[in-house]
Amino acid sequence: MSRFFDFDRENSLWYPIFNIMKKPKKRTYNSENRSAQAAQTRKRILDSAIKLFQAEGFESVTIEKLALAAEVSTPTIYALFQSKRGLLFALMDEALPTEQFNALVEKGKQEKSAKKRILITAKLARKLYDSERTRIDIFQGAAVLAPEFKEQQKEREQRRYLRQEEFVKTLMKDKALRKGLSLTRARDIFWAFTGRDIYRMLVVERGWSSDAYEKWLAEQLLQSLLMIS
Repeated sequence: MSRFFDFDRENSLWYPIFNIMKKPKKRTYNSENRSAQAAQTRKRILDSAIKLFQAEGFESVTIEKLALAAEVSTPTIYALFQSKRGLLFALMDEALPTEQFNALVEKGKQEKSAKKRILITAKLARKLYDSERTRIDIFQGAAVLAPEFKEQQKEREQRRYLRQEEFVKTLMKDKALRKGLSLTRARDIFWAFTGRDIYRMLVVERGWSSDAYEKWLAEQLLQSLLMIS
């Protein structure tokens, strides 16, 4: 999961073919080409930021150094991201393409079976954190060196907790939760197991495969949340 892209839609302008008075030919504004160039520039900056942050550390990289590596001007970076903090937020938010994320979320909403919804959730967590894997060390280092980023991480986790409420409430409504498990306790369990830290510890630090992580996560969620006959 604050997280995503904005799509611009331009209206076409139609001009009369015939005109009594001759006018100078107007230059057509090609918004599609301009948008494509802007997207390429943004991607080049983010790709360069990942390489520099990994090689030199978050604190050592300046906007000027990044601009040189990405072959853009410093005002361009400030215009797109405002600051290094803005760059970090963009790196986190854009790790998993919006289309993939939304497709899995929608699939989970449409699924009737509580067990299958849990399996989809485990897959979503795995895909999201897999896409962030090369950036996790950057985020960890930034959280240590930049207090404002640590605070932003806390806010993101709070939003994740709130967004998960509907999912857990649906399990309760369907009477799928384990007997005696309160809504609050179920939400806490769901939030904790699906967090980024567990993925980092198991996959990045302990060397688990992504498949093993996804299977383990699904098993833990099923055992901890659902009444399994």
